[in-house]
Amino acid sequence: MVKIKVKGHEIEAIAVKDSFNRRSVQFQNKIIQSICKLGLTVDDIDIDLEKNALKKAPASVSWYFDGQHLHYSNNSMNKFVENMYVVFKVVDLYINLLIEKKITEQDFINEFSEEKDVSKQRKEARKTLGLDPEESDMKVIDKAYKDLAKVHHPDAEGGDTEKFKEINRAHKMIKRELM
Repeated sequence: MVKIKVKGHEIEAIAVKDSFNRRSVQFQNKIIQSICKLGLTVDDIDIDLEKNALKKAPASVSWYFDGQHLHYSNNSMNKFVENMYVVFKVVDLYINLLIEKKITEQDFINEFSEEKDVSKQRKEARKTLGLDPEESDMKVIDKAYKDLAKVHHPDAEGGDTEKFKEINRAHKMIKRELM
């Protein structure tokens, strides 16, 4: 098995070779079961399934906890179903850390706190960096960021502090999504 690093933790990645849509539903159910350990109900959780789980597409979950909108998505794998698995593993890991009191509720909230329009913001961040709206290759993203940062750095001739800050925010937002 290949291990991937997500949010500072190593997770075994899986390669799904069949029953993609069925397995996506299974991971969706596992995510719901995990979040329900916190006393939440299915009505508090939103998980969209991709019609074709074999397709390369991000998987995400949103839920409300302690009055906060929490969100996690992953697009590091080659198939939607594999991204669903990573979402399940990360959410389950952090919920277990919370239940075992290895992290505080505030740490948990900070880890997943996102604004409701996070998907739109991520597309805008990619646009700011001059990337395709679905770009997920960190090497490509980092290169675009570095190229723009050099041009707009405040110490560079013709540099623009506000544009530089915007580029940095965009890069951080995408990095948080993919790491």
